[in-house]
Amino acid sequence: MWIKLEPELARHFSGDTAFDELMACEGEKFRHVKTRRTLKFERGGKNYFIKIHRAIGWREVLKNWLGFKRPVTSARMEWEAIDRLQELGVSTLNVVGRGIRGKAPAQEESFVITEALEGMISLEQLTQNWSGLPVETRRALKRELIRQVATIARTIHRNGLNHRDFYLCHFLVKDRDWSQWQPTEPLTLHLIDLHRMQRRSSVPKRWWVKDVTGVLFSALDCDLTRNDLLRFSKIYWDCPVRELLEDKQGVLRKIHQKARNLYVSIHGREAPNPVTCDRVVQR
Repeated sequence: MWIKLEPELARHFSGDTAFDELMACEGEKFRHVKTRRTLKFERGGKNYFIKIHRAIGWREVLKNWLGFKRPVTSARMEWEAIDRLQELGVSTLNVVGRGIRGKAPAQEESFVITEALEGMISLEQLTQNWSGLPVETRRALKRELIRQVATIARTIHRNGLNHRDFYLCHFLVKDRDWSQWQPTEPLTLHLIDLHRMQRRSSVPKRWWVKDVTGVLFSALDCDLTRNDLLRFSKIYWDCPVRELLEDKQGVLRKIHQKARNLYVSIHGREAPNPVTCDRVVQR
């Protein structure tokens, strides 16, 4: 058994029973999926999130591998992903506790505790409710969010990481009166839900395509235009539009079609088509 808690949290959980106490922790439930649950709890006037992983068993491990999926056997994958993102300068959660016990992957029990990010809103929530913003504010905000999401995607993929659930709901930003937001006002996006993130020396094409497809799918209701897609692509590939249209046209078309197909399968209606919305950005 191994456990590590930051001093402020360790004051409330100490001794031989700390691991069991944390595995049995109760609070506001946010997710409960099979052997994994996420909840919010309070200690010493501060709020925390804990993600608890129970043993998944060999049957589930084999089922995942036979389906060519890497099984999520412990919280270790998430805290290692958080550590790596922080090394890369990508804003994410702050780990204040971690623990694991069990000798075999199928029998491991573990947890990861992070400080609660207070007053946040997901990009999914933000974009669903921004139709009432002034037109110029919404346009400037959309461009800034595209810039930041594309930069994060480029950073993780160039450093051997892929998210696997790369959707707008997994980006958080400090909420505010968005009608008063100005382009000079800095925004910091936090990438969360990292328990499935994969780490390699380089990301295979199928996985970075999946990530980019996912974020496009989740943004199709955001009044995207062709210009928006090209802005994202210019930043992601760090190249001019001419090169994109010459060298990346095939993969761009593939990502666009996969995102629209996913939209139809999830929502049961025709997907918006940004490609038809406006002219190509030349600058």
